[in-house]
Amino acid sequence: MSSTLLAGGQALAQQQQQWFVPNQQQQSAPPQQRPAQAPRQQQPAQRPVQANPSPLPPGEPPPAAVIGIVDVPEVQRNSTAFNAVREEIEKRRQKLNDDLQREQGRWREEQQQLANQRATLSPEELRTKERDLQERVTDAQRIFRDRSRNIEQAAQQSLQEIERALALVIRQVSASRKVNLVLPRPVVIFNEPAFDLTEEVSTQLNKVLKAVAVAPEEATPAAAPAAARPAGGAQGQGQAPRRN
Repeated sequence: MSSTLLAGGQALAQQQQQWFVPNQQQQSAPPQQRPAQAPRQQQPAQRPVQANPSPLPPGEPPPAAVIGIVDVPEVQRNSTAFNAVREEIEKRRQKLNDDLQREQGRWREEQQQLANQRATLSPEELRTKERDLQERVTDAQRIFRDRSRNIEQAAQQSLQEIERALALVIRQVSASRKVNLVLPRPVVIFNEPAFDLTEEVSTQLNKVLKAVAVAPEEATPAAAPAAARPAGGAQGQGQAPRRN
């Protein structure tokens, strides 16, 4: 289930790696580098799920199969909780992308200002200003990577809660129909409608899980506009401290 929603985050993460680098001609983007994966956060308490039955004793045949079929993508499309999570995560991704585009525009403007001042600055002054801009770009890149990672972690946590609820609902619906084997619809070539539990699973999932809370983004300071910081000033004289 999580692959459907997380795919957009992977595409955005690749786009975010096309960082602007000061003191370079605007050519192709530098080599992409994926941000390091953060350690898994402690997951919320799981919903109670029935334990799997004990294995059959040696030599005893399994029971006759009573088959049910569930179309998980359709359940997702019908799930109010899943759709709400998807909308919230896409909203956060879009805001992150907009912030990134604005910040990159500021970096380009300041680099152009440095290029215009090249004839009036000494080599040491020029190096100082370029180094200051590069440090601030590096700080901002780190902040954007942190924000992107936080968004994807929030998405995954919410999806895991939906998956646990869905597993429980499938067990309950299956038990009510005396079904002991459930197959995903994509692997089934043909089936009679009576085997399909998708509609009932969708209805029950919306009853037991109407919404899922999406963890708020961590309080991450927005990257300060390049023009608002001193170009060449020492740290501690108006420049934001670098994040670890």
